[in-house]
Amino acid sequence: MTRRTHLVGAWPGRGPEHAMTLALERLAPHLDRMSDGETGDRHLWVTPAMEKFRANPDVEIVRDGDWSGYDNVAMWRVRDGVTLNPDNIRLHYALAFENSFPSFEVLRERYGRPDLRFQVGIPAPIDLAVYSFGDAAFADPTILDACTVATTREIEKVFAHGGDEVVFQLETVVALVAVAQADDAAQPAVADQMAGTLVDVAARSPEGSRFGAHLCLGDFHHRAYGKMRDVRPLVLLANAVAAQWPQGRVLEYVHAPFAAATEPPIPQESFYEPLAELALPDAVRFIAGFLHESLDTAAHRKLLARIERLTGREVDIAAACGLGRRDSDEEAFDQMREAAAVLDAPSASIA
Repeated sequence: MTRRTHLVGAWPGRGPEHAMTLALERLAPHLDRMSDGETGDRHLWVTPAMEKFRANPDVEIVRDGDWSGYDNVAMWRVRDGVTLNPDNIRLHYALAFENSFPSFEVLRERYGRPDLRFQVGIPAPIDLAVYSFGDAAFADPTILDACTVATTREIEKVFAHGGDEVVFQLETVVALVAVAQADDAAQPAVADQMAGTLVDVAARSPEGSRFGAHLCLGDFHHRAYGKMRDVRPLVLLANAVAAQWPQGRVLEYVHAPFAAATEPPIPQESFYEPLAELALPDAVRFIAGFLHESLDTAAHRKLLARIERLTGREVDIAAACGLGRRDSDEEAFDQMREAAAVLDAPSASIA
């Protein structure tokens, strides 16, 4: 199987049409799926959805913020005597899809990729719940359930229009960081629990819908939220997601980070050794998020060879998170060009 590259979701552009054109100019032959670049405030990932809680009658704000960093974000609480109603949780995923998908259909034909699927980024409900409500999201299961119902409602709307041409990318920082922060002995159980929150979304979604999982350490303003001592947490979480995956829904890929925003991939071999335990089905692509602005093509090829040797499989390549969070637009496009350079290398220079 030919190695591919993956664009996690966000990259620079004046709007969806411009962003998609820029990506296709650089990577059209190397992609299996592509989003619309998640331009505008959508490059801030889950924060636009959180902002809509300001007009939610079920909640009240307990701390405001301007989204300039992890310590300056808004947070809410459910009002006393009220249960969070999913009908009052307004998300923007289907609306963004409706605005961008027609242009995507035109552009993929223009660039000779009629087989390209449209990728719709879906922040995991556990992330929406925890970032919006803090520890209360773990103490009160109705919060997570309401966020899950609201999320799957958006998936249903998109699927009703796009069907098999859409891949829903479930995106989580909370799940991977929770596993990474747990004691070693507790990590498998935490991975199972966190995977269950992701799989629940797929299980509630229409039969035949297609998914990918983006595991993340956070990249808010290109700064990481968490770290890993080694890659065991991502292996445990990826394996748990695949093991619990519901019938009738397709898991296309798992994307996992090997860098942490501005921090480059760890050079030590021991960091990667848990990859030998990765147990994804052959049909599920593993996307290694190791492309980093501090590494050159030779270093990327060496790291790719290490990851493939340990996993015993050919893997796809990507950055650790969306390119729209880089310090400059050109840095993002350099990463696209670097992905093509790594993929265009002769196999012998990678193995």
